[in-house]
Amino acid sequence: MKFVHITFHFEYAEEIEKILDRHRVENFVRYPMLEGKDRDGKHYGSQVYPGSTTVVQAQVPEDSLDDVMEDLKAFREEKTAHRHLEAVVIPIEKRLE
Repeated sequence: MKFVHITFHFEYAEEIEKILDRHRVENFVRYPMLEGKDRDGKHYGSQVYPGSTTVVQAQVPEDSLDDVMEDLKAFREEKTAHRHLEAVVIPIEKRLE
């Protein structure tokens, strides 16, 4: 099991969740409309800094990890507007079962 931390612009939440669903990733949380900064600057949801960031944190089985990451990469490369997506894989040392 790995922990995947995904950040992206909030308007793409449904597409990201569809990727996770397609790979049967059942354990994730979504933090919508967070303030943040990406390669284009700050996004605080105001007129000065429009837009917001969403974070999804998912527990991804090792046998699905490569496919999930490939689909996230394909999504990011699909359109210029998707280039803000970032995904980081973090090992899970312990898990309550």
